Amino acid sequence: MQNISNKLNVLPDCQLRKTQQYLMPPQLDADAIAQGVYNIYPSAHLGSGKIFNGFESLATYIVDNKTVLIDGYGGVFWAQIKEGLQQHFDRLNISVNWIEMAGYLKNEAEIEEMVSPFLGEASSVWGTKTKLVLSDLFNDLSAIRKDNTCSLNVVIGTGAALCDWDEPVIYFDIPKNEIQFRMRAGSVTNLGSSKTAEPAQMYKRFYFVDWVMLNQHKKQILNRIAVIADAQWPDTINWMYQTDLSEVLQKLSQSVFRVRPWFEPGAWGGQWMKQHIPNLNTDVVNLAWSFELIVPENGLVFESDGNLLEVSFDTLMFSNNQNVLGKHADKFGDEFPIRFDFLDTYQGGNLSIQCHPRLKYIRENFGETITQDETYYILDCDDKASVYLGFQDDIDPDKFKTTLYDSQATGKAIDIEKYVQVHHAQKHDLYLIPNGTVHSAGAGNLVLEISATPYIFTFKMYDWVRLDLDGKPRPINIDHAFNNLDFDRKGERVQQELISKPKIIGGDQHYQLIHLPTHTDHFYDVHRIEFDDTIKVETDESCHVLMLVEGQSVSIETADGSTQTFAYAETFVVPAAAKSYRLKNRGNGRAKVIKAFLK
Repeated sequence: MQNISNKLNVLPDCQLRKTQQYLMPPQLDADAIAQGVYNIYPSAHLGSGKIFNGFESLATYIVDNKTVLIDGYGGVFWAQIKEGLQQHFDRLNISVNWIEMAGYLKNEAEIEEMVSPFLGEASSVWGTKTKLVLSDLFNDLSAIRKDNTCSLNVVIGTGAALCDWDEPVIYFDIPKNEIQFRMRAGSVTNLGSSKTAEPAQMYKRFYFVDWVMLNQHKKQILNRIAVIADAQWPDTINWMYQTDLSEVLQKLSQSVFRVRPWFEPGAWGGQWMKQHIPNLNTDVVNLAWSFELIVPENGLVFESDGNLLEVSFDTLMFSNNQNVLGKHADKFGDEFPIRFDFLDTYQGGNLSIQCHPRLKYIRENFGETITQDETYYILDCDDKASVYLGFQDDIDPDKFKTTLYDSQATGKAIDIEKYVQVHHAQKHDLYLIPNGTVHSAGAGNLVLEISATPYIFTFKMYDWVRLDLDGKPRPINIDHAFNNLDFDRKGERVQQELISKPKIIGGDQHYQLIHLPTHTDHFYDVHRIEFDDTIKVETDESCHVLMLVEGQSVSIETADGSTQTFAYAETFVVPAAAKSYRLKNRGNGRAKVIKAFLK
């Protein structure tokens, strides 16, 4: 396989972006991607002439329209966008009245006062989802006026479509991971702020305030957008017409798709992904996470003539949630409820001893609608791999709490197995982690975490007396944990209720359908489809999230005739509206595919 990372990825100026992972290239030769191998840049092909590259082509569009509103997500480098367009206007000797939205923001102190109620305590990494809307951050926008002495009038900046002009909207999207890489480099700030802060505090404001307002704004203006552009590259852009995007989103919502994954190192991270996933930058100490399908932070990538363009996943949900979720759409709305991610502890360390909030707690304290109910599916592991799950039968909650606080104060290690059970992990085991359950993935695993979508609400109680990769202690949240822990999940009850017992529920000599029952608190369930050649599956008006967990690759054909091939460990989604699909084993030996779906 050709190494595309060296050929096509050039890291931007380190002052703009802080990460060791590559920036997705704006152009990609599809021939450089080997079939049947994990692809870090999955894309939907649109045919020729659908995605355009560079500022010059977009400048031509603007000249033809005379007046445009250039809106976009927080984290876009607006100065570079303006400069890139202005260069082409100058060559054409065209005068432009630039109106910058940043000049209409309320003063910084006023905005700080508005957002502070949603940010919680300064020492906390959590806040509460805001009730503010984007327009709350701006002064009266009726003062914005066209200058008819100029050839062009361009309103530019986040919130431009709030300007009450009936003009074409150009919307610049940017992936959430790139926003965070820019945040860590100090090259972007939160909405309405002129200064950077500690990355954890900036992320908290992004998650609980900025992204809530920006997602709502994007949904409200989606039908007004004429052009959508990708702003993740500092020195170029790719763009397409919204009509073409709408057409492909409609098609994806009835067939099959895969989001673009992204990868992060961590204190406990391992080496499995570095060893098995091509084209990652392996010059990192480890990789701890892969955001396989954590859709609040994933995007969908499209390709035309080698040009790539990414939009946030919620663009699909805003326009086609009924097709995607089928009979569950009324319950979950625009929220995609299932996530898949990798936790890599292979040749790494243990995750923290932790738990997640109960439903009432996450709603009242953080403004979420569903809680972080998880499972651990062991995709791969070594002989000594383990999972920590449930309490010992003789657990004394008060003594456990005192021991945790003593360790936090003194830095003294705990014999955690005196309090928490440890289980020997094997490939294809499924461990059930409903909210309030004490747990951790031990070293030696590549865990496929199948979960409800919330993903940041981890209450750490014990972190093995270690420092994070930046040399600082990770936050410990003992009080939050003890407000949520279920101390009845202990002893023999753990084996009975928290370790899934697989059961064959269908099949013949060529295939088996295996049910891996989840906990009664889980709103999703899990099947494993094991087959030799071809198998047909009905969606039953429910969305299916799938992954090949044993085998080389599988091809899928949905009822509308769409076909794709997916490699081992790639996550893909079949929407409810696909109705049915056929999986074909493309490798030697029996293929095994995990299917998660809503109950």
